[in-house]
Parts: sequence; structure tokens; C-alpha cells
Amino acid sequence: MKPGEGQRQRSGIIARESADAAGREGIVARPHAARAGLLRRLLEHEQVLAGLLLLPTIVILSLFIAYPFAKGIWLSVSSATVGNPGVFIGTKNFVKTWNDSIFQKAAQNTVVYTAIATVFKLGLGMILALLLNHHFRGKRLVRASVLLPFIIPTVLSTFAWKWMFDPTFSVINWALYRFGIITQRIPWLSNADLALGSVIIVNVWRGMPFFAITLLAGLQTVNPELHEAAAIDGASGWQRFWRITWPLLLPVTMVVVLFSIIQTFADFQLVYVLTGGGPANSTHLFATYAYQIGVATGLLGEGAAISLAMFPILFVIVIFQLWYIRRVEGA
Repeated sequence: MKPGEGQRQRSGIIARESADAAGREGIVARPHAARAGLLRRLLEHEQVLAGLLLLPTIVILSLFIAYPFAKGIWLSVSSATVGNPGVFIGTKNFVKTWNDSIFQKAAQNTVVYTAIATVFKLGLGMILALLLNHHFRGKRLVRASVLLPFIIPTVLSTFAWKWMFDPTFSVINWALYRFGIITQRIPWLSNADLALGSVIIVNVWRGMPFFAITLLAGLQTVNPELHEAAAIDGASGWQRFWRITWPLLLPVTMVVVLFSIIQTFADFQLVYVLTGGGPANSTHLFATYAYQIGVATGLLGEGAAISLAMFPILFVIVIFQLWYIRRVEGA
């Protein structure tokens, strides 16, 4: 063997082993690189990426909205009670519910409750938003304070109102008596003629800040130059509001009213804590009466039928308002 030939052979063997190892690593690395490239191409596809981003939301909505809704539909057409899965009975629960005088009273109360509360929340919320839209010292603190009724837990604030409406310890009765307006205690929540009005007052107090802050955000987008030009032309404050501010706020207002109607129509906590549906069923709404029948008495099928009775009404209201919003925005 010539000098240096053994060294060259060893170098060749090492080189071949290195090449074989690199080849094996390449064989292993190529599938990983291919999978990574495929994943990258999928993520670059807008529809796939959108689907992946929406997947958590779809799962949550399916678990907490779609499944309970489907389960409620099944319960409404079954004879299910607590501890008994029941059998299919068709529309018997709906027929029984429709002929129930208490249900009819609850339906009437729900419509009146929603209509009056929404009108007052919109009117008072608009006035408050116009006041908050002016520049004054401490306006940020005032704007933040306005939200307190809306962010305080419903049960906590409702218990405070229940104490205020108490006929014996009512601060409202005390104030009215001191000013000479009344001479005897007023049973705000135990009088069938006053209970629903008292509940509406609490709902207006709680929901008005949501209207005010949302409408205030809409007012911030109105160009002040439009008001200045109208003022130069001699328009009064009411004319500037009706001809300029209100048309520009109408799309925002319709969206706020839509959310408010849905929330008020299905209200439960406020009425349940204040009156529980009494006295004499004078404050029962769809939600409270459904709870009383479905949970308190264990008639799950009838309770589900009462709950679903509000769905067609809300569906029609939502469709109409969405159509009107599109019409206003397209005008």
C-alpha cells in the first residue's frame, strides 16, 4: 500500500458514511418538510384559515346555544317531567299552553313590559346621551358613572330596589310622605295594579345607560360642521336634532333597540327577584312562567313549550328590524 493510501480509504469510508447518514436524515426530514409545507399552504388559503379561526366559536355556540335549543324543541313536544324522559306527544303542550289563562296574562305582560320599557329607555337614553355629548368639567368621570346601573350584577341591584319598594322600610314611601304627596304606605310590589309598573321602572333604570353610552358613541361620529351650517341658516336646536342628528343616529338606534327588545322580552332575573311573577300572576313574563312550570313544578315539556312561545314573536321582530336597518343604511 502506498503511503497515504490508507488515509484516503478511511476518508472515503467516513465520507460515504456521512453521505448515507445525510441521506437517511433527508429521507426523514422530507416528510416533515412536506407536511409543514402542506400546512403552510392550507393556512394561506383564506377559507381554511377562516374555518380554523371560527372553529372555537362554533364549538361554544353548538354546546351552549344550538344543543339547548334543540333539546328544548324536543322537550316541548314530549311529556317529559323531572326524572322521566317522556314520550312524543306532538303539539299537546302548545295547545294546553295556549288555552292557559295565566300564559295569556304572561304574554300580555311581556308585550307591555317590553314596549313601555324600550320606549322609556330610548327616550331617556337619548336625552342623557345628548347631555353627555357636551363638554364640561369631569365629563369622563360622569360618563363612567353612568354605566354603574348596567355593570352592577342584576340580582344585587334588584335586591336594593326590592328594599326601596318595601312598604314598611321603603325610602321611596318615606320621601313621598315627607313631601306630603302620600298619607299612607304604598305597597309597590304587592299591589297587582302597581307591581308591573314598578318592575318596568327598575328595568328602565338598569337599561338606560346602555342606550345612553351607545347613542353617545353614535353622536361622536356626527360632524359638528353640519350643526354649525344649520345654525347659520337659522335652524333651531330641535330642528338640528330632527333633521341632522336623528337621521344619522337611526341605524345605531335600530341596532340598540333590537338588542334591547331581545333582552327585555326574555328578561328573568329582575322580575323573579322582585316579584317572582306575583302578586296574582300580575307580573309573570314568558321566562318567569316557564321557570315556574318547567322547574318549580317539574313539568319540563310544558315549560319548554312556554319558553318556545316567545321564539316566533322575537323572530318576526328581528327580521323586520334587520330589514328596516338595511333599508335605512341603503337609503
